[in-house]
Amino acid sequence: MILEKSELNIKEKSIEELEVLCSLIRKRILEVVSKNGGHLSSTLGATELIVAMHFVFDSPNDPFIFDVSHQAYAHKLLTNRWEEFESLRQTGGLSGFTKPQESEHDYFIAGHSSTSISLGVGAAKSIAIKQENRIPVVLIGDGSLSAGLCYEALNELGDRKYPLVIILNDNEMSIAEPIGAISKYLSQAIAGGFFQTLKAKAEPIFKKLPEGATYMAKRFEESLKLITPGLLFEELGLEYIGPIDGHNLKEIIEALHIAKGLRKPIVIHAQTIKGKGYKIAEGHFESWHGVSPFDLSSGKALTPVNITNAPAPTSVFSKTLLELARKDEKIVGVTAAMPSGTGMDALIKEFPNRFWDVAIAEAHAVTSMAAAAKEGLKPFVAIYSTFLQRAFDSLMHDVGISSLPVRFAIDRGGIVGEDGETHQGLFDVGYLRLIPHFTLLAPYCNAQLKDMVKFSYTFDQGPIAFRYPRKKFIIQDNELTFSQTEWGKGEILLDGKEIAFIGYGNGVGRAFKLIKALETRHNQPLPALVDLRFVKPLDSHLLLHLAQKYKKWFVFSDNSVVGGVASALMEWQMTNHLQIQTISFEFEDDFITHGNADEIAKQIHIDTESLLQRFLAYQNQ
Repeated sequence: MILEKSELNIKEKSIEELEVLCSLIRKRILEVVSKNGGHLSSTLGATELIVAMHFVFDSPNDPFIFDVSHQAYAHKLLTNRWEEFESLRQTGGLSGFTKPQESEHDYFIAGHSSTSISLGVGAAKSIAIKQENRIPVVLIGDGSLSAGLCYEALNELGDRKYPLVIILNDNEMSIAEPIGAISKYLSQAIAGGFFQTLKAKAEPIFKKLPEGATYMAKRFEESLKLITPGLLFEELGLEYIGPIDGHNLKEIIEALHIAKGLRKPIVIHAQTIKGKGYKIAEGHFESWHGVSPFDLSSGKALTPVNITNAPAPTSVFSKTLLELARKDEKIVGVTAAMPSGTGMDALIKEFPNRFWDVAIAEAHAVTSMAAAAKEGLKPFVAIYSTFLQRAFDSLMHDVGISSLPVRFAIDRGGIVGEDGETHQGLFDVGYLRLIPHFTLLAPYCNAQLKDMVKFSYTFDQGPIAFRYPRKKFIIQDNELTFSQTEWGKGEILLDGKEIAFIGYGNGVGRAFKLIKALETRHNQPLPALVDLRFVKPLDSHLLLHLAQKYKKWFVFSDNSVVGGVASALMEWQMTNHLQIQTISFEFEDDFITHGNADEIAKQIHIDTESLLQRFLAYQNQ
């Protein structure tokens, strides 16, 4: 389905024509996402809001700032990317999030939540300094308001009063539902221009009234606020309109025109339905948030064939922890808005008083579990690698300094694929290795992961963190044999001559596949294969043995080279006055773009064939 550029020029369109356009946008989103996968329910629900934003405001002159930006597909389609949208989330194609390198209409890159209002305040400040006639427009979901950064920004905005329009996309009715019909009636009245004009004219009159009359007038105004969902925002010093119907274009456009004319910080509270326009997805919040390719007519996932039939590491972690939790009531845990993604949903379901989803609040998740450890419980924190970095100060200040035994299950370590730069788990080894008292370890297969979960449960000497990949390990359980986990102990898995391949976590599998390639293609001595297992503390006894026997170390891990495993090994060499030629086959010092994980591995030269050529090049030097 191709639309001409003129058909996407919406400024002169009628409401009826805009409604047709919304239908075409939804159809295009469904066509592409059903084939490529991606975020679905939220972006379908935000279609009218985004069309109205483009109708009333002027992108890119007015900065459009999307929180998380997984809901911004309609924005992409309206900004000269209709045909290119076919490449969504594909290697070399469009990002699933806003990306300034992709279009001037994408003000900021966003893949983590709750940054939009802060960005909006920063933009509004800058526009005020430059005395320009521009207004930042923020689109944020109600779920993102669970993070503290929003309130830090709102606190300043309410005081400074910069012109800024915040559209609150309430797609779960989490704010207004308790209020009911009275709130809806009053809020719709508040949305009208008459009320806004009346309020503006009444304020100077209130100031001139006798003290008693002023008190009564203010009490009347506050009593209206108390039965509207705008109380929070009004008390923070922002204007409030809503709730409005987020699928009624006429109503949205009217509210946006009012907000644009007020030249104040204002929140427009719009209620939307997730999955709007695709009946199968409407209201099914979590299952349709992010999807793999699916059949459009039935909604059933087009699941690729699992050749190994091995369970995903997330499932192994979840089942192992659940088994332990059934035996020990001291085990507790949290996740931050990712219960199914981290496997914690099963534990929350069975033990709702011991396992919690604390919403988009990673720092709170970490700090609260520090207190749980202080109280003698055995807390597990299950968070993606890319999201745990949001809690760095809590890791340092609240867990590390006191050396509290909090267990961190770090999901999505390494390349995650189609979500791209904001989601690749490349940095947790580096940022956790900085913190004193932490123990860091990683498995290379499902069986070893299970063993490490059990080991972490018994470990009470300080914080401990183990990482594992998203979909599967590179090698299966039966391809190598490992010893039971002991604190700070690595293991030589395969003997070799002259050269040692040292792997950490999934890096062991990558090194093993390279050895198999060398074995079949080249008649030469094979390297030893070492499972480092712990990057903190390092196994000094093992490393001293390796230093005596092997003149070259090649290092493999699913982490950035900066602050990574090779860096840790070279620091150890310096401390021990040793110098072994150490070559890192970790990820380069850069952010990795989106695309199919196997294709990305080839692009950054960490697939087996690329590693083989790189290794042979070093050997020939």
